[in-house]
Amino acid sequence: MLTLAFLVLAAFLAGFVDAVVGGGGLITIPALMIGLPGQAWPVISGTNKVVACTGTTFAAAQFVHSRILRWQEMVGPVIAAMGGAALGVALAYYLSGRFDPYLRPAMVVLMVVMLGWTLLKPDAGKLHAPKFGLSHQRMLALVIAFSLGFYDGLFGPGTGSILIFLFVAVLGFDFLRASALAKSVNWASNIASLVLFLSQGSWVPTVALSMAVGNGLGGYLGARTALNKGSSWVRYVFIGVVSALILRLGWQMLQK
Repeated sequence: MLTLAFLVLAAFLAGFVDAVVGGGGLITIPALMIGLPGQAWPVISGTNKVVACTGTTFAAAQFVHSRILRWQEMVGPVIAAMGGAALGVALAYYLSGRFDPYLRPAMVVLMVVMLGWTLLKPDAGKLHAPKFGLSHQRMLALVIAFSLGFYDGLFGPGTGSILIFLFVAVLGFDFLRASALAKSVNWASNIASLVLFLSQGSWVPTVALSMAVGNGLGGYLGARTALNKGSSWVRYVFIGVVSALILRLGWQMLQK
C-alpha cells in the first residue's frame, strides 16, 4: 500500500506538470521502475501509457474547451502523432529496451539546448507570432507531431516539453498555445501507444488504474492553472521543469 501511495502521488505531480509544460513521464517512469522492479520495459511503458492517457485526456479537454486554438488546427497533428506512435511502439518491442543507454544522453543534450535557447530569447513565446503562412505552418506541425509521436511510442519521457519547445521555436506560437497543441498531440500519441501495449498485455492493471486517478486530477488542475496564469507563467514553469529534468537525467547517468 505504501508503494501504491507513492506511485499515485508521483502520478498526480506528473499530471500537473505535464499539463503545463510536459515532462510528466520523467516523473512517472522512474517511479514505476522503483515500484515495479524487474519488470520488462514494455510493461513499464504500457502501464505508464494508461496513466499518461488519463492526464492528457483531462488536460487536452480543458485546452480544447478554452478555444485557445481551433479544434480544426489540431486534427492533422493528432492523426500524424498516432501514426508516428504506432511505428515507435513496434520498434520498442523489436529493440526490447536496448535503446535506453543511447537515448538518455541524447535527451540531456536536447534539454540543455532547449533551456539555453529559452533563456537567451526572453521574448520567445510571450506573444503569438506565427512565422509561416497557414499551409506551411500546418505542414511543419504535421512533421513535428509525427516525429514526436514516434519518439513517444518508442521511449516517451519529455515528449510534451519537446513539443512545446518546437511549437514555440519553429512555428512562433506563444507558450500557452504551444502547450494547448502539444497536449493534443501528446494525447494522440499516448492513445495510439496505449492501444498497442494493452493489446499485448503489457501493463499492470491495479497500479495503472490507481495512478490514472491521481494523474487525471493533476492534469485537470494543471491545465486550469495554465489557462488562468497565461503564457509568461507557463514560460517560467517550462524553464524550471527543463532545468530539473536536466539535473535528474544527468544524475541518473552518473549513477550508472
